[in-house]
Amino acid sequence: MKNLALLGATGSIGTQVLKVISGNPEYRLQSLSIGRNLETGKKIIRAFHPNFVSVQEKSDAETLAKEFPDLTIGWGESGLSQAATFVEPGDYLVNAVVGIVGLLPTVKAIEKGINILLANKETLVVGGEIIGDLVKKHQVTLLPIDSEHSAIFQCLRCGRKSDVSKIIITASGGSLREYGRDRLEKVTVSEALNHPNWKMGAKITIDSATMVNKGLEVMEAHHLFSLPYDRIETVIHPESIVHSMVEFADGSIMAQLGIPNMEVPIQYALTYPKKQKNPNFQNLDFSKTINLRFQPMDFERYPILKLAYEVGKLGGVLPAVYNAANEAAVRLFLDHKIRFTDIEKIIISVVAGFTNIKNPTLEQIMVTDASVKEEILRNHEVNNE
Repeated sequence: MKNLALLGATGSIGTQVLKVISGNPEYRLQSLSIGRNLETGKKIIRAFHPNFVSVQEKSDAETLAKEFPDLTIGWGESGLSQAATFVEPGDYLVNAVVGIVGLLPTVKAIEKGINILLANKETLVVGGEIIGDLVKKHQVTLLPIDSEHSAIFQCLRCGRKSDVSKIIITASGGSLREYGRDRLEKVTVSEALNHPNWKMGAKITIDSATMVNKGLEVMEAHHLFSLPYDRIETVIHPESIVHSMVEFADGSIMAQLGIPNMEVPIQYALTYPKKQKNPNFQNLDFSKTINLRFQPMDFERYPILKLAYEVGKLGGVLPAVYNAANEAAVRLFLDHKIRFTDIEKIIISVVAGFTNIKNPTLEQIMVTDASVKEEILRNHEVNNE
């Protein structure tokens, strides 16, 4: 029996986690967070019978308490950390929330000795060194759920770490991959959300279109696999069949292939080191023609991916600045308050104007995140008055 805490249960990754564990007696969902999606949350509670649930708003917590009087309920940031640490040492936290909000609950869970199955990129992007030290100190396991990092993790098992030449992270190119820069100025929210390969949440879909998502993955890979940035390559792969690759010293390249489906890496993290048969998974059919295309990454087309490499190399608090600026800008774009191209302008401007802090504390990271977002949103309100 594996006891699980799940953050982000109503989101894209969270719902797929629930699908993987549904009806499987090996897993017991002890706690979860559902944000603001109360109606979906109620269905999950009835189906999985958790002992603890966290919501975002106090009023929603009061509503749930009336309908589920035997359920322990928390809310806000403290509720999220309660959900993450409700299980016991040696149990598992599946962190599937989006944004820096996932960092503090991960820290709290590691400090309690809980193993981490991580889909929240921002945790390692903004706090990678802190998380790495905590994982070693408390001797917990941290496994990636992202398809790209899961692929790299699997490919690395084909050889010795010392024989790795580089890792190659594939990128679909997102919903706007056929658009030249001259077309980006007038991109609508609905266009940007129309991803050709993956069904994801709104924020990550926009990040895929700007290639910020790949920038976050590059920084995450640096911390996960302890590789310098000049040995982390990104390439465009429109089909999303090859999820990522590892090149070894002898020139051989190991790749992990599969249908674009997040349930496969989710299940692998849950069953590691075993690969378990699942009748619901679709296999690649090589009796049919499968075309795989690869294109070099165009940093002029995707300037904030290039910036991600630069920010990652500089380290300190700048990755948190990059991430915070993106979270605020994407929010503005989804609210129809800025143009698509304004996202990258905001990120580039904010990073360029920020004085770095080397070896930041957790508190400094959180304060920086809040102040960057506040300034961007305030400046936008002033500019629109």
